[in-house]
Amino acid sequence: MDVIKSGTILIEDGATLPKTLLLESTPYSSGWTVVSNSRSDFEKDINLAGWTFFFLAGNIEATVFSFDKQKAVRTAVDRIITDVKAQDCNCLEITQVKMKTFLGFPYACVSAHSRHVQGGSVFAR
Repeated sequence: MDVIKSGTILIEDGATLPKTLLLESTPYSSGWTVVSNSRSDFEKDINLAGWTFFFLAGNIEATVFSFDKQKAVRTAVDRIITDVKAQDCNCLEITQVKMKTFLGFPYACVSAHSRHVQGGSVFAR
């Protein structure tokens, strides 16, 4: 079963989270973890703790050619993580994962949005 799919939340290892948050997660790569909780449960628990789960507008996309689907998706996600870090965010939400072909060459297209968990309602970098 694919770990990365639409709706998957990844959070940076060591991100400050509310003490009351019971986070179920699986290590992914590059110092990031896949949140096993559903997005709605994760967001609800953050809000109940008085914290904010920011959503940054603007889609981040990465396309990687590879005959190995898992490798292509992982590389695309790693590229997206680089963009999310540049925005000083500690989370991301995958919005779409598609496998396509061009002239017989398979490739993965992954889209995501930057997200950020923090105490308070004003985005702070």
